[in-house]
Amino acid sequence: MNIAIVVSEFNEEITSRMLEVAKEKANSMQLTISHICMVPGAYDMPILVDQLLQNQNIDGVATLGAIIKGQTKHDEVISHATARSLTDLSLKYQKPVSLGISGPGMQERHAYARIRPVAERAIEALVKISKELEKIK
Repeated sequence: MNIAIVVSEFNEEITSRMLEVAKEKANSMQLTISHICMVPGAYDMPILVDQLLQNQNIDGVATLGAIIKGQTKHDEVISHATARSLTDLSLKYQKPVSLGISGPGMQERHAYARIRPVAERAIEALVKISKELEKIK
């Protein structure tokens, strides 16, 4: 399976670690990472995910990010808009797009605690969804 990973640079100390975990997991599952794309923030992911899903050689895209709560509800707005857009793209192209984005409503310490589980699940989800799609076809 050929996958791509799109990573948010916002909260880079967390997301760079998420990327390393995701690469380890992909390697252990014998997946090929064809592209790794960096974007300023989670909200910026959909345009690159759209382009990647158009590529016939990409079977799925994992997204990695950490949306930490601030003093406003901005984290909720970003999370909901991003999740909706990524879901729409997955449906449009009939390819899995995993949501490896932790948050909203999360404090920084929670983001650190979720690095490994969120990144690993993002990769695992691509494989699981892909296998289920193959069963239906």
